[in-house]
Amino acid sequence: MMIATWGEIRRARPDEAGTIRTLVRRAYAKWIISVGAEPLPMRADYDRALAEHEIWAIDGIAGCIALIELKPEPDHLLIVNVAVDPSHQGRGLGRRLLDFAEREALRRGLAELRLYTNAKMSENRALYTARGYSESRQEQRGEFTIIHMTKVLG
Repeated sequence: MMIATWGEIRRARPDEAGTIRTLVRRAYAKWIISVGAEPLPMRADYDRALAEHEIWAIDGIAGCIALIELKPEPDHLLIVNVAVDPSHQGRGLGRRLLDFAEREALRRGLAELRLYTNAKMSENRALYTARGYSESRQEQRGEFTIIHMTKVLG
């Protein structure tokens, strides 16, 4: 039996933009064919994201294996991105990060979480729906149809 050796959730450092970019590209690569292009997180500027948002990471033996990118807003906490290295998917890291986001929203006095996902990422939509998120609206961003989802807390 393999024992998981994951670290605590920690704030990512500004010097980790390259590591984060690599992790996100690995995590989202499986979606390129179904989406028809690189998903938006694969195109993001992670130097800028680290400066403007909060990126929280979980480390494995070889470094960062999962992350959640949060953007605090006045009335909600926006989940910009959740990424788990493919070699660690299916082990509860994404759920752990989503639980962390809920705790962070409540700690900040925010009663709502929001996120968005590509309409073609049906697995993600199903996961978020199972976690209590509901679809609030659709938006066209260039070639992508984006589904906005909301979860009211507590």
